Amino acid sequence: MRFLVTGAAGFLGSHLTDRLIGEGHTVLGLDNLITGRRENLAHLGDEPRFRLLECDVSEHIEVEGGLDGIFHLASPASPVDYLRFPIETLRAGALGTHNTLGLAKACGARLLLASTSEVYGDPLVHPQPESYRGNVSSVGPRSVYDEAKRFAEAITMAYHRAHGVDTRIVRIFNTYGPRMRPDDGRVVSNFIVQALRGVPLTIYGDGSQSRSFCYVSDLVEGIWRLFNAEVHAPVNVGNPREFTIRDLADLVLAATGSDSPLETRALPTDDPRVRRPDISLASAALGWEPRVPLEVGLRRTVEYFEALPGLPGRSRATPE
Repeated sequence: MRFLVTGAAGFLGSHLTDRLIGEGHTVLGLDNLITGRRENLAHLGDEPRFRLLECDVSEHIEVEGGLDGIFHLASPASPVDYLRFPIETLRAGALGTHNTLGLAKACGARLLLASTSEVYGDPLVHPQPESYRGNVSSVGPRSVYDEAKRFAEAITMAYHRAHGVDTRIVRIFNTYGPRMRPDDGRVVSNFIVQALRGVPLTIYGDGSQSRSFCYVSDLVEGIWRLFNAEVHAPVNVGNPREFTIRDLADLVLAATGSDSPLETRALPTDDPRVRRPDISLASAALGWEPRVPLEVGLRRTVEYFEALPGLPGRSRATPE
């Protein structure tokens, strides 16, 4: 089959592209490269079944030839990025989703929207099932991402109901792994980079807030299964194993062999206190559950960061 992947040069988009190529399909990648990186796709430079178009999904999209499926992943996705690019984030969620849905309608293609656990905001229900409608500020600094994704879900369902477009919606929880940017501001990459540099690990608030971390290969497996399933309503895909931020800091220090201290700072506005997916639907409808433990995934991610130019590798024994 022939697929379009928007945001293909990003952390998640590049891994999904690899999976599609590995399944024998042809992929047309689309990215404006404001947060994506060509290096993430450099290994596909001689791959005849892949091509990257540098363009903005919120502008008019023209694709020659037919498409069987569209994966709409394009958007700044970390707080550092969507606070730096607030308008671009809203445009990707609103205009970008509108454009890709229009393309799917014209091509008769199936479309999968990458939504987010951020649609639940600072949740009052824990863990979060898909039926929970969220506790989201529409005017806070994080709203540019939260509301962009909530609108994206709404217009995706509208196109499905009004035009019969074959759609899927995945709500992605915290994901980590190789190809994260060192400066993307996500807690896993922040901690690993700080530990490798021997500087204090920055903890916002008292570190008791919790997250659930899903390794990227597990997430891609869930996305691929959802694309091939007959489920039109949103589906949570994430790891239900919950850790406090202080727990994560301890695991990163162990994985890197670092003796960096911890440093606390004020909690950002609207930062969620808890976040853990209820994956009952994914388990029942997709036969999916995560397989990579956080300790194993962190080790793989640390090895990736250690090999990056400009980041000091640490002389240490690899933990068993």
